[in-house]
Amino acid sequence: SGPWMCYPGQAFQVPALPGCRPVLKLQCNGSKVPEAVLRDCCQQLADISEWCRCGALYSMLDSMYKEHGVQEGQAGTGAFPRCRREVVKLTAASITAVCRLPIVVDASGDGADVCKDVAAYPDA
Repeated sequence: SGPWMCYPGQAFQVPALPGCRPVLKLQCNGSKVPEAVLRDCCQQLADISEWCRCGALYSMLDSMYKEHGVQEGQAGTGAFPRCRREVVKLTAASITAVCRLPIVVDASGDGADVCKDVAAYPDA
């Protein structure tokens, strides 16, 4: 395994993590996330290589914004009406830590618990 598995257009396609979408929406709006919902999200994320987990979360966030007509770089939070963009990004970036799943943040194999590339998502 390695980071080359995660790039779009390669044989490996990152799923949009449908189980993590409600976790993000609930957490961001200050609601309690039911244990079963969190478990589903964590299981989906666990099935993805630790090299690709942040990319999968980034793809999920990107697709949620696009579904609500928000283009990358555009202001607006249609997917999260009561949540500031920074909070949405940080919440998504921390899902790996909430699930206690390791991630690899760069080619040296260094690990972390929060996805910095998701937290740095463009102003969408």
